[in-house]
Amino acid sequence: MSIQRVTSKWAKTQVLLRSEYLREYLPATKLFSKENLLAMLTEYNMVYVKPVNGTFGKGVIRVERYAAPGRGFRYQIETSVRTFATFDQLYNSLYRYQVGKRYLIQRGIFLLRHQKRRFDIRVMVQKNPQGSWEATGIIGRLAHPAKIVTNYHSGGTPMPFEQLMNGHLSASEQQAYRQRLNKLSLSIVHQLQQAYPRIKEIGVDIAIDTKLRPWILEVNTCPDPFIFRKLPDKSVFQKIYRYAVAYGRYKRK
Repeated sequence: MSIQRVTSKWAKTQVLLRSEYLREYLPATKLFSKENLLAMLTEYNMVYVKPVNGTFGKGVIRVERYAAPGRGFRYQIETSVRTFATFDQLYNSLYRYQVGKRYLIQRGIFLLRHQKRRFDIRVMVQKNPQGSWEATGIIGRLAHPAKIVTNYHSGGTPMPFEQLMNGHLSASEQQAYRQRLNKLSLSIVHQLQQAYPRIKEIGVDIAIDTKLRPWILEVNTCPDPFIFRKLPDKSVFQKIYRYAVAYGRYKRK
């Protein structure tokens, strides 16, 4: 039986929203439209515009409304930043990216920082050889200084969770927080499995805001296991890879 992949961020979000527990951790998300963009910028001041079917952080745009009246708007994609005096100018520029593609708008989360660079957390969850779900790895992703996304393929740096959280939590608090993220990620996979019974693995991208509240940014059903090779503890990747071989993602050597 083949491993099930789900590319649509919108479809996965709709499944997760059915869970009352998970709803608390999901940033407000809507399909891209002029009305939705204006409403969300008015409410949150900062949003992310993402391709519904994008991967590796490609095509993600950070859009901001300046808080001071009359200051206007700006957006950043990759390292390019553009500013606009009016909302209509902003929208017309963004609309060029929408042609032929579906995008969604997600409430922006102000991420914790390490050495002035934003970071988020990836949790790997897999079916173990006994057929139960297990959180097998956790890793931090430190954004490139000039970019808005943390993805390794976009210049982000994989780093140990503990190293990134050292300035924010004590060692014992880190352990408890790690367990919290594992529990959250396991709840996500149990919820997704109701709609997609053949999934075998997920990578959960979690933002931690400046009040240490976790937010579910994205769930990937074809996560890259190889970033875990960057961890000092080599046993983490070895286990992840062993499980992936067991459920057929990779051939046995």
